[in-house]
Amino acid sequence: MGPEAKFYKEIKRKLPEFSFIRIENSSLLGTPDLLVYNTFGNFCTLEIKVTKSKKLRFSPHQIAFHVRHPDNTFIIAKTLGPCTPNTSPISMYRGSRIRELAACGLTLEACSLGLDACRLMLAAWNVMKDLESGSL
Repeated sequence: MGPEAKFYKEIKRKLPEFSFIRIENSSLLGTPDLLVYNTFGNFCTLEIKVTKSKKLRFSPHQIAFHVRHPDNTFIIAKTLGPCTPNTSPISMYRGSRIRELAACGLTLEACSLGLDACRLMLAAWNVMKDLESGSL
């Protein structure tokens, strides 16, 4: 089992309140790894990345997907390398920031640090989006 498959199992085990649908798609390149159904009845996608450094690798198709679908998409990354103080081995980013993430790697400021913070973001991303846009 590869590192991304192990990370997926960890996510699924530690976030049981979500419905995760693993997307195995070889015909539509760039499609994120998971379709997530949150506690408010909304869907988002989640791309899983595991790295031993601060650099993340994305295919041109993955970048294109997130550029074309900037809303309701997230990228969750786990670093297997050493972490500096005040950082977490797990960080999550909005899909709309994929170009910055590809360029800056894990030095880019995450929207969530740690699996508990990722849980909160996935649970309430639609409410937070409405607050940011002023529609609530």
